[in-house]
Amino acid sequence: MHRSARGALAVLLPLLLIASSARAQAPLPSGFVDAATVVDGLVLDMRYFSEHNFVGEKIDGYESPRCLLSAQAANALAGVQRRLAPRGLGLKVFDCYRPQRAVAHFVRWARKIDDVRRKSEFYPDLDKRVLFKQGYIAEHSGHSRGATVDLTLVRRAGGSELDMGGPFDFFSPKSWPSDRSVSVHAQQNRALLARAMRGADFGLTTRNGGTSRWRRNPFPTPISISRCVEAKASRVTVERKAAEQTSHQTSTKTFPSSTIVR
Repeated sequence: MHRSARGALAVLLPLLLIASSARAQAPLPSGFVDAATVVDGLVLDMRYFSEHNFVGEKIDGYESPRCLLSAQAANALAGVQRRLAPRGLGLKVFDCYRPQRAVAHFVRWARKIDDVRRKSEFYPDLDKRVLFKQGYIAEHSGHSRGATVDLTLVRRAGGSELDMGGPFDFFSPKSWPSDRSVSVHAQQNRALLARAMRGADFGLTTRNGGTSRWRRNPFPTPISISRCVEAKASRVTVERKAAEQTSHQTSTKTFPSSTIVR
């Protein structure tokens, strides 16, 4: 390679890395925060930024492994964390704000019936053809309102997860809060987390893995955070979806084994 070309590459590469980092850490729109800066000691395992998920690949729309939430939801979560601290426990999150591009990725995957590479781990007893019918995959997600978080309990000393009766995103009735096939110990851990969430005004539903709904969500309709790389500046646009207007609350999956409507 010519010396001048090598020199140009040597200059260009650092600039590209800097630009990439700037995009990943771009300023957030008004009303949104990085929850890790608000919730002390929050443990992150952002599954959809990795390949360790039911699809088996990094999901579209996740530009960095951050937990983005509305400021109000993050503050409510911080309250849960503070109440758990005296027990030596804390929160671990798997997913927070979910871009619509990610939801669309899930839908495309669900329609590819022959793509079952992660079936043994995440849906061993489920025929992929019923994912839509049974509500495990949907074209709209409560996560897109900015106040939904998938989480579990961990021990602060060491960070090990409490037994909740199954893994995160396990598509099975075993993930429902009403299920009693899991161990008594797992049921007690689920109940402990449910009580902690209620204390921060998260109300539980009766299906889909102990799904909670935060009653004071500031964004009752789905939103889209446009990436700086595409829009040149961070912004929030409100997407009013007819199918979503019947609900003014946001779902929050509270167990690692839970299976919220995607």
